Amino acid sequence: MTEATAIRQPKPTNKIASLSYQVAMSQPASHLFEVTLQVSNWQSATLDLKMPVWTPGSYLVREYARHLQDFKATDFKATGSKGNLVHQKLGKNYWQVATDGVTEIKVSYRVYANDLTVRTNHLDTTHGYFNGAALFFFVPGLEQEPIEVKIIPPHLDWQVTTTLPNVPGKNNTFLAQDFDTLVDTPIEVGTQQVFEFEVLGKPHSLAIWSQGNAKPEQIIADTTKIIKAEAKMFGGLPYEQYLFLLHLSGSGYGGLEHKDCCTLNYPRFGFRDREKYERFIQLVAHEFFHLWNVKRIRPKALEAFDYEAENYTTSLWFCEGTTSYYDLLIPLRAGIYNRQTCLKNLSKDISKYLNTIGRTVQPLGESSYDAWIKLYRRDAYSDNNQISYYLKGQLVSLLLDLLIRAKHHNKRSLDDVMALMWSRFGQEEVGFSETQLRDTIAEVAEVNLNDFFTRYIETTEELPFNDYLDPFGLYLKTVTESDIPYLGIKVQSENNREVIKFVAAESPAELGGIDANDELLAIDGIKVNATSLNERLKDYREGDTIQVTVFHQDELKTLPVTLSKPQANSYELVIKDDLSPEQQQNLTEWLGNK
Repeated sequence: MTEATAIRQPKPTNKIASLSYQVAMSQPASHLFEVTLQVSNWQSATLDLKMPVWTPGSYLVREYARHLQDFKATDFKATGSKGNLVHQKLGKNYWQVATDGVTEIKVSYRVYANDLTVRTNHLDTTHGYFNGAALFFFVPGLEQEPIEVKIIPPHLDWQVTTTLPNVPGKNNTFLAQDFDTLVDTPIEVGTQQVFEFEVLGKPHSLAIWSQGNAKPEQIIADTTKIIKAEAKMFGGLPYEQYLFLLHLSGSGYGGLEHKDCCTLNYPRFGFRDREKYERFIQLVAHEFFHLWNVKRIRPKALEAFDYEAENYTTSLWFCEGTTSYYDLLIPLRAGIYNRQTCLKNLSKDISKYLNTIGRTVQPLGESSYDAWIKLYRRDAYSDNNQISYYLKGQLVSLLLDLLIRAKHHNKRSLDDVMALMWSRFGQEEVGFSETQLRDTIAEVAEVNLNDFFTRYIETTEELPFNDYLDPFGLYLKTVTESDIPYLGIKVQSENNREVIKFVAAESPAELGGIDANDELLAIDGIKVNATSLNERLKDYREGDTIQVTVFHQDELKTLPVTLSKPQANSYELVIKDDLSPEQQQNLTEWLGNK
């Protein structure tokens, strides 16, 4: 049918329909999952099918339906073409099937899967991986009904790894208690290595896909320490089993949290170098912390998911930013790295924050609210007009932790806020409002924090790091490359071209007319590239005017640019030489003494 008008539905009977899926992948090289949905005991004249447009934990409308093809609906009991059912598409993610008199319906379709991220689907000759939101329809009104999923691997040696429970007596068949659970439980199919281990009396698994230099024994040992450190904060583990699913990729990076599992994507050779390995452990700590913060302690806007539209909240600074703060602290508490490493990592994050011009443009609450249109849709101008709620949220959480600790002589901390949020909202999974979140923090701090929240969440006022660091014997030291005058561009070599990837707002480059995506050719008539740019700039001083030659949309231009004074480009957290006994005690109780 071509006419996109809804068919009137009579009221359904009391008999509840049942849903079951089958997922096959007969030709993995095609990157096509073959999906079949069987609807039984259907009693209405039409069947509505809708595919989510986003997945929880990744706040961007990704339009998963764009990968769907070959949709077909049939009467399961009929044979041949007589069983075909008329259907029409009523929206970008919405199909409607005419089912009058048909009680057993089979819907088949294929989904293209060649995007290896933690929030999408990937199928090739080595494995199949999928997220429920990116593969399955939901039937409006039946979201709370159980859903059976049967997996048909293409080869006998491919196994299925998931935390969904097996259906007794059925091979490779699993049961999701409702659609939310189906969305929240990724499935890996292939020859992945699976390592079992136990922590605090509960079973855990590490599944690793692909090849690299990851050492499972080391990862399990350190992950066990992470689990114990975080469980100690919240008084135990809120699940019966947990799966860490690790994809080793060429250059990918990311994680996506779920209630009893997480998916991690990390460079395949990123485990030998100690600094890279510690970054991986931070990723593990981050995603595992989410099983409390955001999967169970979550904003009202995420209490019940609307899979068809944006779910707006100003509280992602807490969901993600506070989690980012703890992914720094947890490896320290677990003994995986020391205080010096923790301060070094925190210094890098503060440097990144203070070098992001967008911090003076976009408030933190707005960053959270606009995640759907900004954070995951970065462009060459993004650093000029936005700030990540991960990054600034982490640093606001730092200030709050220091404030509470200083006020209560380390007898209270942000840990107490997390524990109180867990008992009030997380254990019963009751969504919190931004006001309830702020009130809980203020209650623990025993301080009126209205001014704090206004300044650092609702406006772009600078974060006063040193004011909060001083009681802990720390200060933020500014490091300046004093011999490089400021031009205000970032250049990257691409296919034998020197591409200007970023032009800072109000910088000499912008004032001189240089644009992002221009090709940099020369300074004062001499060729320059990404590698030699800073060395060349050392030959000039503040106030000098240089001639910058670029290709701008294939047009050759030489632009006069007047350089300004060198800019601070890195910051370092430094322990003061003359700590008072109180400062020494505060620092030790916060970060330990090693």
